[in-house]
Amino acid sequence: MSNYVVIPACNEEKHLQQVIQKTKQYTNNIIVVDDGSIDNTAKIAQQENITLLQHSINLGKGAALKTGCDYAYRKGAQNLVVLDADAQHDPNNIPEFIKKLTDHDIVFSYREQPTTMPFILRFGNRFISSITTFLYGLKLKDTQSGYRAFTAQTYRKIRWQAADYSMESEMIANVGKHRLKYAQIPIKTIYSDKYKGTTVVDGIKIVLRMITWRLFK
Repeated sequence: MSNYVVIPACNEEKHLQQVIQKTKQYTNNIIVVDDGSIDNTAKIAQQENITLLQHSINLGKGAALKTGCDYAYRKGAQNLVVLDADAQHDPNNIPEFIKKLTDHDIVFSYREQPTTMPFILRFGNRFISSITTFLYGLKLKDTQSGYRAFTAQTYRKIRWQAADYSMESEMIANVGKHRLKYAQIPIKTIYSDKYKGTTVVDGIKIVLRMITWRLFK
């Protein structure tokens, strides 16, 4: 079975090496997409002897993931796992994702919500999850967790257009549209930075886009 892991990275020199080395325990098919970093992200990836793809300028997480997934698909990947480069996702979960893909099209993760999770993230996740259920009928515990896995056939159906963080919600919209079979697994998440990721403005944009996708896609 050809399993590929795609890791979008922008200025992640602090954590990238440990993420790659942990991921190597489960597959050698690792793709890092350097999304216009200005630090040593690309150099670290090159030293780890994995596939490095680069954007000359920052295009956004959605664009970086699509670049990596497109490449993996062309290389004949059967399963794709996507995870973040900032060590918030534990590569030790990869086997569980792959196992679930034997009888599901896509596997979502949901973060156990410790007190270290910023309040704005907890509130935003719950709100977007309720909107997702209302619009698409998917009962997801955590719509914004970027740690996911899907088959190559599924990728063809869920391939997104959004270049930013809203790609995670667009992916969900496409899962609902095609009525794909999904599973969920719990993961632990470490918040090494005080705040990073989807902002309140991002959340509002995501909800508006989800409504638009429901009405017009």
